[in-house]
Amino acid sequence: MRTANVRTIVIWTLVALIAGTGWAVLALARGENVSAAWMVAAALGSYAIAYRFYARFIAYKVLKVDKTRATPAERLDNGIDFHPTDRRVLLGHHFAAIAGAGPLVGPVLAAQMGYLPGTIWIIAGVIFAGAVQDMVVLFFSTRRDGRSLGQMAREEIGPFGGAAALLAAFAIMIILLGVLALVVVNALAQSPWGTFSIAMTVPIALLMGFYLRVLRPGRVAEVSLIGVGLLLLALVAGRWVAESSWAETFTLAPSTLVIWLVAYGFIASILPVWMLLAPRDYLSTFMKIGTIVLLALGVVFALPTLRMPAVTDFASRGDGPVFAGSLFPFVFITIACGALSGFHSLISSGTTPKMIQKETQVRMIGYGSMLMESSVAVMALIAASIIDPGLYFAMNAPAGVIGDTVQNASQVVSGWGYSISPEELAAAAKNVEEASLLSRTGGAPTLAVGVSEIFSQVTGDGLRAFWYHFAIMFEALFILTALDAGTRVGRFMLQDTLGNVYRPFKDISWKPGLIITSAIVCGLWGYFLWVGVHEPLGGINQLFPIFGISNQLLAAVALTVCTTLLVKSGRLKWAWITGVPLAWDATVTLTASYQKVFSSDPRVGFFKQRGVYQDGIDRGEVIAPAKSMDDMHTIVTNSTVDGVLSAVLALLIIVVIADAARVCVRHVRRPALSTLSEAKYVESKIVAPAGLIPTKEEKEEEATARAAVGAGQGG
Repeated sequence: MRTANVRTIVIWTLVALIAGTGWAVLALARGENVSAAWMVAAALGSYAIAYRFYARFIAYKVLKVDKTRATPAERLDNGIDFHPTDRRVLLGHHFAAIAGAGPLVGPVLAAQMGYLPGTIWIIAGVIFAGAVQDMVVLFFSTRRDGRSLGQMAREEIGPFGGAAALLAAFAIMIILLGVLALVVVNALAQSPWGTFSIAMTVPIALLMGFYLRVLRPGRVAEVSLIGVGLLLLALVAGRWVAESSWAETFTLAPSTLVIWLVAYGFIASILPVWMLLAPRDYLSTFMKIGTIVLLALGVVFALPTLRMPAVTDFASRGDGPVFAGSLFPFVFITIACGALSGFHSLISSGTTPKMIQKETQVRMIGYGSMLMESSVAVMALIAASIIDPGLYFAMNAPAGVIGDTVQNASQVVSGWGYSISPEELAAAAKNVEEASLLSRTGGAPTLAVGVSEIFSQVTGDGLRAFWYHFAIMFEALFILTALDAGTRVGRFMLQDTLGNVYRPFKDISWKPGLIITSAIVCGLWGYFLWVGVHEPLGGINQLFPIFGISNQLLAAVALTVCTTLLVKSGRLKWAWITGVPLAWDATVTLTASYQKVFSSDPRVGFFKQRGVYQDGIDRGEVIAPAKSMDDMHTIVTNSTVDGVLSAVLALLIIVVIADAARVCVRHVRRPALSTLSEAKYVESKIVAPAGLIPTKEEKEEEATARAAVGAGQGG
């Protein structure tokens, strides 16, 4: 035992030294080349320490997870929404469901401020806020029959604050789903390779679902090998299709993709979870994690240099061309999902608590999945920081700022202090077989260029274009898995809400209810997506500017519910675990909301922007990016809607926090007045490990359980 302890101490000391060295180099190196490998070292070392010690402390000391307690998946198993799912499959589903556009594009945009601010927030934020939120929400929802976040707020905080939470959560959910869908449409439009490969994941997932459920129950390793083999074949075949006569069939217009996405979202929402949703998300996880691992290995092998400064001048001036605003609070809003995401709390109180086998698995699935997503964000930040800063700003600045020629772009970008010649801009586009890379805003193309840079340093420059287009397709697959799970969660939220009015909706597997609510959710985000595709300034494009703030405001709701439940369940001394992240998140998001509503800078403040464009209309003048007077009127409308929504959502969150504070104070003063909606204890009959790799004791428990089953069948 003593030898094992010494070995453990040595191993974790080395991990700490590696992480500490990585942080020291990133923080202190100035005016010299810094390898991106140090960012990988700082991230992975920090994640390992956090998961081993902090997450374990929260799970077993604070939450007191109980392996003998039956989860709702076991107690309420109906084969539709409630279904005990192997921890490995569920880990894949949960990670795929939470990992959407945010960790891919947010860090790319935040690189405008330099690589250091984003790195600190991504890693520290996930350890102390994002992963904690996901795990604690998952635990409390599991204890409450898989209740949605809004319904937990209503039951634990009260009807007033709960109603505000329900309304805010559902409205934000629709916005998030519309934005995710728009990114998928933009990535797949006119891309036969991506469209074919992603379409093939549906029949592959159906095969995997039936294989695990009917043909070979419990054979996760077998179905994983089959699924990965077919997925790799689909990826290779996608390129064949793109170069064949079939290319036209899979080259879809944006409007056609909208119809297919809405139809897919509806079907995925109403089918039994084991049939399509869980296996498809599990399948896509292999590609997601595989690509990220290969990127990390590529960084370690090629040792690319971080070419973006640690902190840029835009961080202090707040006049960056990618997004306006100062480092605080807008870096934390822009990165969003890679460190802390309200969207995750909807998944942690949506599909996952209805599928988890054991309470002891919340650490691996809740905390572990969020660390995996954070690693995606780190790799995205690296990809944006290793390319030429001049190219970065030329790609991410709008055309109205840099013009539409490489000569104009070169001149403007050089004025910001990042020189790049017209020839270099033209060559960068040619290398990835694009006509132009100018003003390819949104973050996704920049990420693809960075990915191609890393991989081409390993495989040779001749494959640069291949890796660029692979990355574009990879991003679409990455985001689509959040869309299907999000639609199902939106259905749960709407059913919980309507169930307060008409009780049959409380049964989330009631077929008329699930069909009606699925259609409503798909119809809402589908409408905004359809309008956004047809009108560049309308539909979901109108709501895009409040995407980041909405997501972080939703995180404030989740952390508020967590803190309230910690207090009411007798864990007052541990309430700081979610209370401190709540205070930080509320400060950041409410500051950002205030600036978005009241700032006198038209690039930041919605109402100031509205005034500028309204004055332009009064003068008969068209102001960029508007191209016509109709566009001017649309921008005025959009600015007004965004400003009002920002104010309303911020007020709703303030109401939730204030009402929760009242409930917590009342509980501390008079605990007898408080009630908990926790489900009654039922002993679990399922035996399953807490982590990916079973411990010696867990293997013995599983062997004993199998022997008992065999003896029972033999008798």
